Amino acid sequence: MKKYLCEFLGTCVLVLFGCGVAVFSGADLVATSLAFGLSIIGIAYTIGKVSGCHVNPAVTFAMWIDKRISTKDFIGYIVAQVAGAFAGSGLLALIINSTTIADYKLTGLGVNTYAELSASNITMLGALVVEIILTFVFVLAVLGVTKDKKRENVAPIVIGLALVLVHLLGIKLTGTSVNPARSLAPAVLMGGDYLSQAWVFIAGPLVGAAFAALAIFFIDLEPSNAITLEEGKVEPKRVEIKLEPKRVEVKEEPKKEPKAVSKSEKKEPKKAAPKKGRPASKTKTKKN
Repeated sequence: MKKYLCEFLGTCVLVLFGCGVAVFSGADLVATSLAFGLSIIGIAYTIGKVSGCHVNPAVTFAMWIDKRISTKDFIGYIVAQVAGAFAGSGLLALIINSTTIADYKLTGLGVNTYAELSASNITMLGALVVEIILTFVFVLAVLGVTKDKKRENVAPIVIGLALVLVHLLGIKLTGTSVNPARSLAPAVLMGGDYLSQAWVFIAGPLVGAAFAALAIFFIDLEPSNAITLEEGKVEPKRVEIKLEPKRVEVKEEPKKEPKAVSKSEKKEPKKAAPKKGRPASKTKTKKN
């Protein structure tokens, strides 16, 4: 239950601060990108060890495809994330309405759009492709940096910077979703045409996440084998088996050669000694 609560709170903070900065800064490119990136960094260091800090149904979907979480957690995470996104959007709407700026219906809630509702007037197909690409890049970074536990200290920074990167490209195009929960909640509160366009920002990130999960599977195929060889000590066993017969052969050859030489050397001096002694004895007898 703690995991789901963390996902709820994390998504709430992400939507509140990310979309809030987008609203009050007039969707400023740098400010909005940093708001989303810094939010994910802070959240990840806070709840990362409890839930993994997905705060994004697309990330959870990719983790489920990669078999890092169970189906039960997959469902629980998504429910918590969507609820957290609605809580964050609701708080943002309350804050906007408490000011003299305007009603949240006029300022918007950082909702994602395309066609005539967007600043770039991007087509529906263009928006779908953009969201697939941006989510693919972002989720690929998430899956890659969280694959090795040794990188857990730097993972939040890498993920946060990856989120900044995709926002720098996507804000002026679609507003950058890469997160179905972050797009669904503002669209529901805004209603009308905004809600009718929400499917693009749900389908696009999910498709991009699925591609990222498949890509990381094939990319990580060789490195994972290398890691298991080192950890499972498979390589040292193979090296020992190959070296043992070589060492035995080298030791046996020099042992046989010196034995044959030493025997021949010992026999030769024994035969030479009596030959020198016999002629000396014969000369003495003749003189006498």
